Amino acid sequence: MSPQTLEHDFKENWRKEKNNQYCKCTNYQETNQLTSCIANNMKRLIMNQSLCVAVILLSGSLTTTAGTRDCLKQTDKWLNSPVGQKHVDNVLTHQDHNGCWPKNVDTTAHAFGGRPTELNGTFDNGATVNELRLLARAYTATKQTRYEVAFLKGLHCVLDTQYSNGGWPQAPQPNGYQKHITFNDGTVIGLIQLLREVFSQKQYNFVNKALRQRCEKAFKLAIKCILACQIKVNGNLTAWCAQHDHKTFIPRGARSYEHPSISGSESAEITRLLMSIERPSKSVQKSVRSAVQWFQDSQLTGIRVKKTSDGDKQVIPTTHGEPLWARFYEIDTNRPIFSGRDGIIQYELSKIEPERRNGYSWYGNAGRRVLDEWQECAWR
Repeated sequence: MSPQTLEHDFKENWRKEKNNQYCKCTNYQETNQLTSCIANNMKRLIMNQSLCVAVILLSGSLTTTAGTRDCLKQTDKWLNSPVGQKHVDNVLTHQDHNGCWPKNVDTTAHAFGGRPTELNGTFDNGATVNELRLLARAYTATKQTRYEVAFLKGLHCVLDTQYSNGGWPQAPQPNGYQKHITFNDGTVIGLIQLLREVFSQKQYNFVNKALRQRCEKAFKLAIKCILACQIKVNGNLTAWCAQHDHKTFIPRGARSYEHPSISGSESAEITRLLMSIERPSKSVQKSVRSAVQWFQDSQLTGIRVKKTSDGDKQVIPTTHGEPLWARFYEIDTNRPIFSGRDGIIQYELSKIEPERRNGYSWYGNAGRRVLDEWQECAWR
């Protein structure tokens, strides 16, 4: 429920309460007393209408990630409170029959009011992983069995959806390009990180030993998949595409403007994950060193992205600022590429239509974090 909706409901209920009660007043003193009484009643009413109001008013409109992340920052005492358990109970209502959650929805803010068959869970855009983290926290704090049951259902969904080669599709029941091994928007990396937490962190001790061992096995298999997907150009390892074929590992496209390419964004997340492995194999070390070299070679200097007064993005020259990396690079030439909904590859951002030019992240600085963290890498 938005702040605007809450305000409207408050005013409407205030009007009804006032009209019903003021007609009974016979003098000024009674009117003042009644005003105070109604105000107190309305405060209770608005709290009953939405236990989430404080979070909403402070945080604004929450995305899936923001809502669950906000709850994950709360204390065990909050999770045991009626407000905290209301948030977590809301999450339960959004879990689909497979065991995962929809994307781009704040699953903590309100209970799902539709039919269960309308729920379509996914791993895309950070969906599912933070819901599972929250349920684990909530169960550890409250020992409420319903949270454990939902968590285990979701965890089994993640494990059962993993391909035998270690990758994951975008969703448990994928269609079209969703079947590809999906690094796009942190899908696979988010699942890998969750599995590592389950088998290595104490807060997941409620998960039985056999299942935690299965998570560790799935993690190791996923690392092998990452290594198999790394793109070679002229015999040299480079980085990764946003999607890879779920059988052959070759780079794959997705939407019309997302071509088989080397991704400056998704490759950063993958490289940082590999760097975080404490005792990496020689193959992992080789993979990371090759990816770091690619990031060093692929940084774009002397440009910055500027928005005009009407919101249009323009690439302009500059003698200042940090290096940038393109979202997509042509595999054979390593040139930044751009594309509109027509699917035609262009080599300048200005060549594609305004809707895609301004509605997609074509440049970023994710490579900076890779290079910075590489300097601090314990095994480099």
